Amino acid sequence: MRPKEIEELFARLAELDPAPTTELVYATPFELLVAVILSAQATDVGVNKATRRLFPVANTPQRILALGEDGLKRYISSIGLYNAKAANVIAMCRQLLELHDGEVPRTREALEALPGVGRKTANVVLNTAFGEPTIAVDTHIFRVANRTGLAPGRTVRAVEDGLLRVVPERYRRDAHHWLILHGRYTCKARRPECWRCPIRDLCRWPDKTVEP
Repeated sequence: MRPKEIEELFARLAELDPAPTTELVYATPFELLVAVILSAQATDVGVNKATRRLFPVANTPQRILALGEDGLKRYISSIGLYNAKAANVIAMCRQLLELHDGEVPRTREALEALPGVGRKTANVVLNTAFGEPTIAVDTHIFRVANRTGLAPGRTVRAVEDGLLRVVPERYRRDAHHWLILHGRYTCKARRPECWRCPIRDLCRWPDKTVEP
């Protein structure tokens, strides 16, 4: 995709949604960090349902540690892989208190050193909580970047690096959210809704669908 086309792509997405954000519900960087850890292989809707019960009771590292692993499981048992996630969240809370005075760190290295936090989770927190121009590549972004020709790549990291190279600087902070939402609601995995896609004419995918 040529630079002028990429510029046009993001201009259209920005016009449709000038202030995009995550669909995870959170009030603090710590709540966001917990929600993102819980969201692995789970829907945002499912995570929000669980955290709607959890956060009024425990929304700090101290309070979650006070619940204990078994206590935490009772709140998140509706989420897939909740046993492993509970263990990671408890360990993450302990490390936050021991190394960061209970505060969510603002560097990639410190975030990725936390239990249950990989590059994608760190990118989400850096972008959404702290306003850094990172791009967290999930399955939606990976699909959109490859289908459209925006930033083709065989691996998640290759797509991330490609996006950071081609996305215009003024759009980089919000690109993560625009591409996720586009993949979630328009450029769907099984049957993309190309007939109502705002960037259809820019997209390089040869198998565009027609309205049923």
